[in-house]
Amino acid sequence: MQLAEILQQSAIKTLGGCSSKKRLFHELGVLAEQTYSVPASDVTEALIEREGLGPTGVGHGIALPHARLNQVEAVRGVFLRLEKPLNFDSIDRQPVDLVFALLAPSEAGVDHLKALALVSRTLRNPDVCAKLRANVEPATLHMILTEATASQAA
Repeated sequence: MQLAEILQQSAIKTLGGCSSKKRLFHELGVLAEQTYSVPASDVTEALIEREGLGPTGVGHGIALPHARLNQVEAVRGVFLRLEKPLNFDSIDRQPVDLVFALLAPSEAGVDHLKALALVSRTLRNPDVCAKLRANVEPATLHMILTEATASQAA
């Protein structure tokens, strides 16, 4: 599995900032609806519900919210780069500015876990994160993310 298989360029956006996690999840939902035709309200609710089980801020300014939805046919990704970091209750208590949300079918099983591991591995690379933080264009951000996973697979 590679990020190019789960993340479309149209599912990437740079935002000036968000006032809350709920607003961030709403933005992710809107982007998922525009790109993958999944109702924004369903995505928002699923992400909020999952976040209630424990924060998905993994540290170093990165959050990996994820949820399972009946309306999703395959694992899909949505990426937001925040110009103004958001307090996210991350494990290191640092605000987040890179948010990669994963949406998976309810019965995705191991594919969901593989995708989560792939995204986590990619965003643990400090060089990748530095490049993501230095760019704002969705096409460039998509290239950075997908080239990083393609080179990992090689």
